[in-house]
Amino acid sequence: MLAAQANAEGGNAGAGRRLAQEWCGKCHAIGPFDASPLAIAPPFRELHKRYNVEDLQESLAEGILVGHPTMPVFRFDPDQVNNLIAYLKTLEKPRHKAAE
Repeated sequence: MLAAQANAEGGNAGAGRRLAQEWCGKCHAIGPFDASPLAIAPPFRELHKRYNVEDLQESLAEGILVGHPTMPVFRFDPDQVNNLIAYLKTLEKPRHKAAE
């Protein structure tokens, strides 16, 4: 499902999720419901409450220098940035956890 989603800049949300899992998932909750493995790392589903997701593009391309105190500096190429932004946008929509 996510692999088919793309934003206006050509980002692929499925590829963005895979990138987030690989590079960010050790600290951040990547999915819509999980808890962050590192308590001080905000879940990705809440980033849009703190930042305009579009404004993160420059930081992702040039290197995020601020974040949680233990966050390493990351630099992504333009395609990776577009993919990650496309994925973050999918998390802006409210979701409901399925009844167990």
